[in-house]
Amino acid sequence: MPSIRRILKAARCGAVLKATVSGLLFVFALPLLAGTPVTLQFRWTHGFQFAGYYAAEAQGYYRDAGLDVRFEEAYPGLDVVREVVSGKADFGVGTNGLLIARRDGQPVVVLAAIFQHSPLVYIARRNSAVQSIHDLVGKRVMIEPGADELLAYLRRERIPIDRLQRVEHSFSPQALIDGKVDAISAYLSHESYFLDEAGVDYRVFSPRSAGIDFYGDNLFTSEDQLRRNPELVRAFREASLRGWRYAIDHPEEVAALIHARYSSAHALDFYLFEARQMLPLIRSDLVDIGYMSVDRWQHIASTYADIGMLPDGFDFRGLLYAPLTNAKLDADLKGLRSYLVAALVLIALVSVLAGYIHRINRRLHRSVDEARQAAMKLQASEEKYRLLTETMKDVVWTVDTDTLRFIYISPSVERLRGYTPEEIAGTSIEGMFRPEDMDVVRSIVRQRVEAFLDDRAGAPCFYTDEAELPCKDGSSVWVEMVTTYCRNLRTGRIELHGVSRDISERRASQARIAYMAEHDMLTDLPNRALVTDRLRQALTAARRNLHRVALLYIDLDRFKPVNDIHGHAVGDQLLRQAAARMRQCVRESDTVGRFGGDEFVVLLPDIESVADAARVAEKIRVALGEPFQIAGLTLEVSSSIGIAVFPEHGTDDVGLLLHADSAMYDAKHGGRNRVAVFSTGGGR
Repeated sequence: MPSIRRILKAARCGAVLKATVSGLLFVFALPLLAGTPVTLQFRWTHGFQFAGYYAAEAQGYYRDAGLDVRFEEAYPGLDVVREVVSGKADFGVGTNGLLIARRDGQPVVVLAAIFQHSPLVYIARRNSAVQSIHDLVGKRVMIEPGADELLAYLRRERIPIDRLQRVEHSFSPQALIDGKVDAISAYLSHESYFLDEAGVDYRVFSPRSAGIDFYGDNLFTSEDQLRRNPELVRAFREASLRGWRYAIDHPEEVAALIHARYSSAHALDFYLFEARQMLPLIRSDLVDIGYMSVDRWQHIASTYADIGMLPDGFDFRGLLYAPLTNAKLDADLKGLRSYLVAALVLIALVSVLAGYIHRINRRLHRSVDEARQAAMKLQASEEKYRLLTETMKDVVWTVDTDTLRFIYISPSVERLRGYTPEEIAGTSIEGMFRPEDMDVVRSIVRQRVEAFLDDRAGAPCFYTDEAELPCKDGSSVWVEMVTTYCRNLRTGRIELHGVSRDISERRASQARIAYMAEHDMLTDLPNRALVTDRLRQALTAARRNLHRVALLYIDLDRFKPVNDIHGHAVGDQLLRQAAARMRQCVRESDTVGRFGGDEFVVLLPDIESVADAARVAEKIRVALGEPFQIAGLTLEVSSSIGIAVFPEHGTDDVGLLLHADSAMYDAKHGGRNRVAVFSTGGGR
């Protein structure tokens, strides 16, 4: 077909160019990279936050890549983006504020996302006036530079930033410990260690509770660096990610390395604490270290746009790094180069033979030469087509649009769906889709054929669709199909050409990330964002059907001594068992959620009276008062429970949450281990 010939011709030209470039890189790349000095600018002082880079240096990964890497600590007021863009540093570690920098014209390029969940949070003393994120209004707050997602958190919660008393960040939690400020921005893996050490009880307010779940500690460089030294960028990125994989597998070893070689300002226990806090945020159990999703970055940009920090539809193309080499393309081009060499040798032989024949008979020479050239082209075309379609993982297929029957399908269909090509060839595509989807499939094919016929002179139009296809063993698989329509020059019929790719793992990963955004990682309970959404839905139904909604705010009494005496691992087990007990006390239609720390919320979306809510609360109080058996220990805690009911105690989600929280503090101040109903005459 003409289209295939054009593609193969372009591929042959590309192969020659690729071979030339690859040869030059092979000759010159190693001398250029040998001992090349490279500077990496951290966004903080030495700590486990940068463990992967230390590991890459210690294990010789940078040396093997021909790099001599120097690490630079940050100090208050340092602009990491400016250091990299100006060329003072070759690489940097930045926040999601790189999107804002890109908007401001800073040519930054993100190479990898180390944290799948950002550790940036607000921290306030538990015994202060800041009991919720909304209590920050009018309070003294230290917010570090570049923490744009924390500003986005405030805007998402409709808290005017100018209503805060902004205090310059001292990069130390001591101001909070001494009561000089009411709240600070912090890393979960850093400041909380010193607060625990000082015996300060505190609250953590995470942007994830408002649905702002961003990446953290993004490795980045400048467009100028990438343009001038693409191989250096690739080598540094690969060596760094290799170092991170080592650090994740050997956290104790790397923590000791940091303490011994880079910073003895803190005890070794501090760096081990950082490791324990950080590893759940990296989520290397779900995705490969450094993984970034374009859709997730689009979500981050949309979140910034929703709150006015970015323009709608902001184009961040160029922000995300795309490796310049592709293993599969290299393999294909290598194969094409082999065929090209063979073809050139054969052409040379044919030329010698043609010269001999020419001296005998010019007409015979012309006839034989034309036949031979035609045969060679046909054979080369068939061989390349067979190689591409029969050895690739994706499934290539062709369908007659009039009969909707398969004309061709590649052998890889057996790996994808369990059917052999012989079982599918000549059958209708009705067996390729679920029966309930066929009416839609027929309609789409008909519309696209009509569009093809109406635009005969236009460029080929490619369509991308996703579908769930049945397999021979009764299971199903999700695939992405890229299709186009063309006319068969031999038969004159319109054909549908497609390539199907298995995307089951990608969809499962996306579903898992979406689930994590709405649930607490420790207890698997719904988080603040999901509970709030369900509360708003319950209030809408209650207004329509004229029934009551109850909200229970639960705080565990004497939980902090469990953590202090027996450690966080035991405390985490207690929280999980407490969550399980609470779930057993409510109906399937009710919701038990965790807001953070030892604070839980129970939503009763349909009750008849306040007494119904009180009975459930009392049942939970009794259940939580039973001893917990954990790691051979018998532990006892109790609970203080506050109740607020719609419409008596509030008509919207904010009011009910505040009043249930207020009632909980009345129960705690009344002696703990109590249930209290919100009273307009009460309060703290």
